[in-house]
Amino acid sequence: MPVEMSEEDFEALVADELDLLPDDMMAGLENVQFSVEDRAEDGSMSLFGLYHGIALTHRGNYGFGELPDLITIYRDAHLAHCNDIDELRDQIHVTLVHEIGHFYGMDDEQLHELGWG
Repeated sequence: MPVEMSEEDFEALVADELDLLPDDMMAGLENVQFSVEDRAEDGSMSLFGLYHGIALTHRGNYGFGELPDLITIYRDAHLAHCNDIDELRDQIHVTLVHEIGHFYGMDDEQLHELGWG
């Protein structure tokens, strides 16, 4: 059975999982914003998160005045996929690492090879 959770509780869980990520992973995140949305724009329930921005490996004259990169976590997909709170925590963790990996320039194939796909 899918997990049920309020928007506020889900956002708090995402924040908790962000706090648990290793310092060396988080230290390089500059000008990155995290958000929680119910679903992807296309209504997909198979997309857990999305990175929108310019990966570090592709930045040229990136500097002051640039809009922040955005990592979005999709609440409904997580809740529908997970059967309990522990599974939900694990999936949020995997999604955060996956999307942060995109920020650092890793593609889906590399992330799958590392077990973060």
